[in-house]
Parts: sequence; C-alpha cells; structure tokens
Amino acid sequence: MWREIPQRYRLEGAVCKNCNFSFFPPRTICPNCGSKELNLQNFSQSGKVLSYTVIRKPPSDFETCEPYPVALIELLEGVKVICQLTDCDVDEISIGMPVEAVFRKVREDGEDGVVHYAIKFRPLTRDGNLSKK
Repeated sequence: MWREIPQRYRLEGAVCKNCNFSFFPPRTICPNCGSKELNLQNFSQSGKVLSYTVIRKPPSDFETCEPYPVALIELLEGVKVICQLTDCDVDEISIGMPVEAVFRKVREDGEDGVVHYAIKFRPLTRDGNLSKK
C-alpha cells in the first residue's frame, strides 16, 4: 500500500498553472488560488534548513531513534517540506545548513513486520559535498 504513494518515496509535488505556486505534497486544488489546473513536478533533492527541533521523547514507534532531529527544509524551488534529518549529530545542525534528500528506513512494524521507508535529509558541507558522516 505505501509503495503506491509517490510522495513517500520522491519529492513529487505540484505547480499551479494559474498562479505558478509550487507545493508538496500535491493536492487536487491549489492552496494559493483554488485552481484545479495543476502540473505534477519532481522537485530538486537539495535545499537548506530553515528551522529544526530535536525530538527527545518520541512516540513508541520511534524510540530506537531518539533523539532525532526534524527540520523545516526549503527546496531550491522555494517549496517547504518537513522531514527528519539523518547522518548527523544534533549538535551539528544549523539554520541555513545545506541538505540533500535521501531514502532511508523510518521504522518497522514489530521484529518480523513491514519495513517503512521514506525521504529524509542529510547535511552537505558548504562546498556542496556530502558530510563526512
């Protein structure tokens, strides 16, 4: 079932033909002008951290990850998404930090259950290369 939801596995959003507003995930109506004339678009995999928080008391499904950071990311197209950050220490995160999208395991349903994957973001160095982590 989860594999049939493209927004869980790629940054597929929409752009309004009427007002050119971009948004993620896609909807049937533009949240800016109400138009139904939309184009699906795959957004860039790069962006920057606008804000973040660290979850120190997670829900039971995420206890093995604690603490884990969640950030508001602005993609190159200006679209904003909220995603978990990965491959970094919480002390290394900063506002404006460049990041890129990666596909990572999110959780499992029990020891022998279904494994859920989704998009997370990892830091890039200032020169655009991957972080050493």
